[in-house]
Amino acid sequence: MDILKTIEEQLPRGVVTSTIFEGANIVVYTSDTAFFKNGDPEIKEVVNTIKKRIELRADKSILMSQEETEKKIREIIPNEAELSQIIFDPQRSTVIIETQRPGLAIGKGGQLLREIKIQTFWKPQVQRAPAIKSKITEKIREVLYQDNSYRKKFLNSIGEKIYKEWNPDKMEEWVRLTALGGGRQVGRSCFLMQTPISRVLIDCGVDVSSQDKDKYPYLEAPELDISTLDAIILSHAHLDHSGLIPYLYKMGYKGPVYMTAPTRDIAALMALDFIGVAYKQAATPLFKSTDIRNMVKHSIALSYQEVTDITPDIRITLYNAGHTLGSSMIHFNIGNGLHNYVYSGDIKFGKTRALEAATTYFPRLETLQLEATYGGKDNNYPPRKESEEELLEFVKEIIQKGGKVLLPELGTGHAQEKMLILEDAMRSGKIPKVPVYIDGMIWDINAIHTAYPDFLSNALRANIFADNNPFTSEIFTQVGSAQERKQIIEGGPCIILATSGMLVGGASVEYLREFADSPNNGLCLSCYQPPNGLGRQLKEGLQEAKFDVNGRTETVPIRLKILSIEGFSGHSSRNELMAFMNNINPKPRKVIINHGEQSRCLDLASSIYKQQRTETIVPKNLETIRLR
Repeated sequence: MDILKTIEEQLPRGVVTSTIFEGANIVVYTSDTAFFKNGDPEIKEVVNTIKKRIELRADKSILMSQEETEKKIREIIPNEAELSQIIFDPQRSTVIIETQRPGLAIGKGGQLLREIKIQTFWKPQVQRAPAIKSKITEKIREVLYQDNSYRKKFLNSIGEKIYKEWNPDKMEEWVRLTALGGGRQVGRSCFLMQTPISRVLIDCGVDVSSQDKDKYPYLEAPELDISTLDAIILSHAHLDHSGLIPYLYKMGYKGPVYMTAPTRDIAALMALDFIGVAYKQAATPLFKSTDIRNMVKHSIALSYQEVTDITPDIRITLYNAGHTLGSSMIHFNIGNGLHNYVYSGDIKFGKTRALEAATTYFPRLETLQLEATYGGKDNNYPPRKESEEELLEFVKEIIQKGGKVLLPELGTGHAQEKMLILEDAMRSGKIPKVPVYIDGMIWDINAIHTAYPDFLSNALRANIFADNNPFTSEIFTQVGSAQERKQIIEGGPCIILATSGMLVGGASVEYLREFADSPNNGLCLSCYQPPNGLGRQLKEGLQEAKFDVNGRTETVPIRLKILSIEGFSGHSSRNELMAFMNNINPKPRKVIINHGEQSRCLDLASSIYKQQRTETIVPKNLETIRLR
C-alpha cells in the first residue's frame, strides 16, 4: 500500500506540491495559498480514512522571507511574552519562537499562532526559554534546526521504512525479549526486542560502579546486529540506561532514538560529562562529542501519551514514570494489538516535590517489565515528610556547629528535590540561611528543568508560571572553577550539592577528601550506593578512605558525621512497587522483574506471584523470553 499516493489521490487535484514522511507522521506541502489557509477540513477527512497524523505546510516557494517573517512575529506577539529568540527551520517551513511566557505568545485558543501562519505561511512552534541559561539546550536546538537538510532526509527515511511493509491486517505472531544488561543487577540496562520484522533496543547503559568487563551490556551477543537495528528507545537519561547510546552511533548505527525532550537534553549532558570523567581518570573515552551530536541529530522527541509508529509492526507511547525529569514508562503495541508490553524503566510510585507519581493506567497490557532496585521485603523507607525532617535536623545541627554539609547527588532528580526542600526550609525559617553551593552538572540540569515545566509536578509548574521559580532563588550559587571550590573548602558553614551521588568520581569525592577528618562536618547519603562502592563502605562504618590525588594515594580518616537516608530515592520502595502492582490497570498476565540485586528481584517476583497469581520471570543477562 503506497500511503503517500493514497493521500494525494484523496486531496483536490493540483494542490499538493509534495508529500513526505517525518518519522511516522506525514507532511503535505502545498504552494496553493488558498488551500494552505483553508485546507484543514480536507486534511482531516484523509486522517480519518488512513488513521495517521498528517500536517499541512507551505512549500518553500510561497514562504515570506525570514527577515519579513521575524518582523511580523515581533509585531504580532506582545512584549509581555518576553520573546527571546526566533529560529528558522527552512527545510521544514517551520519557525521556532522561544519565549519566557509561551501562553502569551500562543494567544487565546492559538489565535496568535494562526495569525502568524496565515500572514507568513511559516508553521510557528512556541518553546519555553529556560529561566536559567542552558548551553546544552541551545546547542541541541542548533543541531536540530540549523542546516538540517540531513535531518529532513533522515526523518523521511524512517517513514519510508515504517510504511514500506505497512499492512495492519497481516502481522506475524511472535515477540521475544533478550536481556543484554540489567538482568538481576542494577546498572547497564539494555534489552533487545525482536519480532519477525523488527529489531528494537530498549535502553543501553553503563554500570558506572563497575571497573571490569561487567561495566557494559553484552553488545557482542549473537541476537544483536547494529546494522539491522530499527530503533532505540530511551526511558530516561541516567547513565545506567543512556550511557552507551553515543557509542552505538560511533559503531555505525544510523537509526532513530526515541525519548522525551528533557531526556534528550539531559542524556547529551550526561554523555559529555562521561567523556570529561574519562579524561580526568587519564582514560580514553569510549566515544567523542561528535558521537553525542550524532545521537541528538537522530533523536525523535515525544511527549507523554503521544502515540507513534516506530516500525511496521510496533507502536509506542511514553507515560510519566515519576523517577526523574522526562523519565518514561514505554508502552509497546506490537502487531496492531497482537501484544501489549510495558517497560517500566525506573519508576517512582509516589508524588515528590518535583514530579507527579508514575502513571498506572494503560489502554491494554499483557506483559509488564518492572524494576526492583528496592524490591526486597526489607527495602521500605520512611515517608517522604519524615525523611525531609531528618535531613533538615541534620543540616541544622552541622551548621550550628560551624561545619559544612556535603550532599553527594545524582545530577538529575535527586539534586533538584533537595534544592526544593532547602529553598522551602530557608524561606520558612526551619534552617539557618547559609550559602548553598551547586557543583558539577547539577546547575545545567536545573536549567533544563526550567525549560520543560510541563514535565514537572502541578504545584512546581504553577510556581514557575507565577514567576516564583525556586531554582532561581538567591540562596543557590553555581561553582564554576577549582578556585571557587577552594574558597568554599576554606570558608564558613555552608551546604554543598555535588555530583556524583555514588561517590565514584566527580566533585563530591574532592569535597569528601577535604571534609572527612573533621567531626564538625556532615555527609548525607541518600542515593543508591552500589555494593563495594565508597558510599556503601561509608554506610557500613569505613574508618578511613583512600583517595587518588595526582597519581598518588592519600589515606584520610573518616571523622565527619554520616547520615544515610533512603526516603529520598527516585525509585519506588518495596511498598510502592506492590502498590503500583495493585493499582495498575489492566492487570498484566506476565511480569518480568529486572534492575535489582538478585535477591531483591527474586523476592519481589515471589511476592507478586503469591499476591496476584501472575506469572513472574526474573531473567539473567543473555536470557531470552518469548512474550508471545
